[in-house]
Amino acid sequence: MERGPAIFAATVFLLFGAALLVWTGARALHRAPVAEGVRPVVAVPLAVLAGAGSLALGIWCLQRF
Repeated sequence: MERGPAIFAATVFLLFGAALLVWTGARALHRAPVAEGVRPVVAVPLAVLAGAGSLALGIWCLQRF
């Protein structure tokens, strides 16, 4: 994989994952809904899983070059 696209993809994944985890944590802390029309018991773990997966993909992209 070329360096430029790998760094760009890693940056996008890392920023998105970090922002999603921070946003989900803030919404859960204030007991606000994380997703409209979805129970918090379901929405919070799925959002955390998506954020962690995005961080993992970003780290994987950084390790590839």
